[in-house]
Amino acid sequence: MKSNGYGRREFLRRAPLAVAGAVAFPTIIKASALGLGGAIAPSDRIVMGGIGFGMQGPSNMKSFLGKPEVQWVAVCDLDEEPRGKARDTVNEKYGTTDCATYRDYRELYARGDLDAVSIAVPDHWHAMLSIAAVRAGLDVFGEKPFTHSLREGRALCDAVTRYGRVWQTGSWQRSTNNFHRACELVRAGRIGKIQRVEVGLPSGYTDFANTFGQETIEDPPAGFDYDTWIGPAPWAPYCKARVHKNWRWTMDFGGGQLMDWIGHHLDIAHWGMGFDLTGPVEVSGKGEFPTTGIYNSAKRFWIETTYADGTPMVIAGGYPEIQSGTKWIGEFGWIWVDRGGFESQPARLTDEVIGPNEPRLYYSRDHQQNFLDCVRSRALTIAPAEVAHRSASVGHLGVVAIETGRTIKWDPATETLVGDPAAERLLSRSYRKPYQLPA
Repeated sequence: MKSNGYGRREFLRRAPLAVAGAVAFPTIIKASALGLGGAIAPSDRIVMGGIGFGMQGPSNMKSFLGKPEVQWVAVCDLDEEPRGKARDTVNEKYGTTDCATYRDYRELYARGDLDAVSIAVPDHWHAMLSIAAVRAGLDVFGEKPFTHSLREGRALCDAVTRYGRVWQTGSWQRSTNNFHRACELVRAGRIGKIQRVEVGLPSGYTDFANTFGQETIEDPPAGFDYDTWIGPAPWAPYCKARVHKNWRWTMDFGGGQLMDWIGHHLDIAHWGMGFDLTGPVEVSGKGEFPTTGIYNSAKRFWIETTYADGTPMVIAGGYPEIQSGTKWIGEFGWIWVDRGGFESQPARLTDEVIGPNEPRLYYSRDHQQNFLDCVRSRALTIAPAEVAHRSASVGHLGVVAIETGRTIKWDPATETLVGDPAAERLLSRSYRKPYQLPA
């Protein structure tokens, strides 16, 4: 396929991101409308690679491998074991030995044949890898939380816009029926003016890697580039409990259950309220932390926020009075939604039909397919960069409020803290030399 004298891949690199439909109602062109219903010529495929195969990366890749328009050509990981497993998965899918492997993401980006990349790495690497990707002309499917600090989030949003790239965040709940319907019912005013919003997140720690308590300092295993894995974070010696899958419980690398889930249930709260492009104006919080061991993220937390229209919201983990999921409480009842759960009061609300003249939200039932459709159409995805940043920002502000122990005032328009320079400094992170965010 040619476009203005240059090929499809160059077209995807140069094409600006379509914004005519706005965030809630972007223009979407389905793959079937682009001639992708049958056999797809190699020149029309979306060429992809992936970085990070410790936890979410393999699942994302398998979803993309199931799409006929995708040609997956390369995998990148700092650990040779998951890197090798990812390579074997790709080769088995295609019946070849062609999948390339990389330890250095810069070599992956420099290939020249990629259209898009899927990134699933620890939080402290999100911004650097992603900004470098969009600078290289790649569209990105990136995991939540959007970035490891609020200031990184703004830098990544600006880069996505500057380079005209398509971004999809792994906040896949937006692409499922119960979350979509719940948000449409709230937007349609079925429970009246919202009086309060409750967001219930997990608490404590989950031993994803079966390494709890394995804090003995030792040499990293052969084949694992631990120094690069630490990357921009402060140096810490290797131990099994610090790395794969359980890194999220250490604040230098992740943000505990708060930041792990803020891009899911808080993201849905924003969607239902129409707060996708804003944030709270006031935040306070408290947290409970472990007194032994290497983990230092809050095991239990309670965060209170207020938005410009006066709506109060509670985000809590470890408090049974706040039900897991998202709950909007209005004048005439409430709507609650969680994974596998959807209830309301009055109960009949969950079965009501949204009328033709009522607000409708962006429709997707396949998060990876939505990304691919937008790579071709250059429209905004269902979970674009700015929306993901605003969702993550509430978590970052909650962390700052807990750390300072005081109520902070936030201006979501300028993204600045009001009259609190000490707290303002906590919105960004220092990087270990020689690491720095790409310009």
